Amino acid sequence: MVDALVNAFQDLTPAVQALLAGGFTWTVTALGAGLVFFTSSMNRRLLDVMLGFAAGVMIAASFWSLLVPAIEMSEAQGIAPWIPAAVGFLLGGLFLRAADATLPHLHLGAGREEAEGVETTWRRATLLVLAITLHNIPEGLAVGVAFAAASVELPAVGGATLAGAITLALGIGMQNFPEGAAVSMPLRGEGASRGRSFWYGQLSGFVEPVSALLGAVAVLVVQPVLPYALAFAAGAMIYVVVEELIPESHRHGFEDAATMGVMSGFTVMMVLDVALG
Repeated sequence: MVDALVNAFQDLTPAVQALLAGGFTWTVTALGAGLVFFTSSMNRRLLDVMLGFAAGVMIAASFWSLLVPAIEMSEAQGIAPWIPAAVGFLLGGLFLRAADATLPHLHLGAGREEAEGVETTWRRATLLVLAITLHNIPEGLAVGVAFAAASVELPAVGGATLAGAITLALGIGMQNFPEGAAVSMPLRGEGASRGRSFWYGQLSGFVEPVSALLGAVAVLVVQPVLPYALAFAAGAMIYVVVEELIPESHRHGFEDAATMGVMSGFTVMMVLDVALG
């Protein structure tokens, strides 16, 4: 499957590749949100396992799809390999922390009074969507930067390949399914219509093709920052995992099941990346 996608993508520009891959991850978010048309609720244990699985995928993707290529690319450019990886990783986390502190949003499962960021009178549904949207930005950036890295011809850059970028997009898309459901299902449970619940659920993924395109274009224009950009995306994704996904999956008393979800997600993404990327 990945080989077929590589053949289909290889004649496209990195920007178009990133946009299509971001569109795919958005579509999977919409599919997850679409569960609301078939059921009004989801087993909480299952949802926590799915969120844990998403966290595991993001952790594995951050290392194999982003940090390893950043280190290899730094070596190929004659830079101390740990510098871009460390600097970019920390900057990614700091960027998400600053956004968390300023943008009004509400974490999944939290009450309206627990909203973070600057004070606002916005509705709970809007704040929920903003939270998922904020945390989808690094996923889109990761996809865009990965496709940009795959197009840069440098010696000894074994990790930055088109197959690796496609595998990353597939992994992020896979973990977007529970995120879409995690927005639409609670809204439906609070009395919102199925259509409205779906709309807000899929809307949270709209930022991914946009940020994927911006990420690809930005690093292609300024290629020397590419190792930093890869590590930046990794740091932002790890921040999301620690700040949002794992705490939410442990909020309802199913910690062990959610932890096994993390282990499973990490293993699946690791296998995909090592075997196919």
